[in-house]
Amino acid sequence: MHRASQWYLLYQEHLRMYSATTKIRVRYGETDQMGFLYYGFYALYYEVGRAEAIRDLGLTYKELEEMGVMMPVVEMHAHYYRPALYDDLITVKTIVKELQDAPKIQFHSELYNEKGELLNKGVTTLVFVDAKEKKKVSMPQQLKNCLQPYFEKEN
Repeated sequence: MHRASQWYLLYQEHLRMYSATTKIRVRYGETDQMGFLYYGFYALYYEVGRAEAIRDLGLTYKELEEMGVMMPVVEMHAHYYRPALYDDLITVKTIVKELQDAPKIQFHSELYNEKGELLNKGVTTLVFVDAKEKKKVSMPQQLKNCLQPYFEKEN
């Protein structure tokens, strides 16, 4: 296979993902003395992005919990490029890059200011847990059904 063909296949593979965006305005109470969004609040912005991404799929966290599935965070990484400032309107882009055959899901978050400048990137890993048994379980079929079309290969 030619190098260009291999590159195109990798590019096509990259296109198979799910992404959603939501906007959050930085509130005064979320800032530090410098007027910067306090670093601890980025995790909360990631969570808002995840909740809205799932809602855009046609489900809610509440519905998943009613199905008996909890989704605790087990790992989070963040990289800060530039600060979000008081009263900035932040675009939170949430991406699921792969549909894993595992009892976990990874959400990639990107935060942008109104100028479109990348402020922050993060990756959050959650596991699916049976609410009663407190044991890992597979991704709920309803969620998998909603995500699957975004990962199907084109013929």
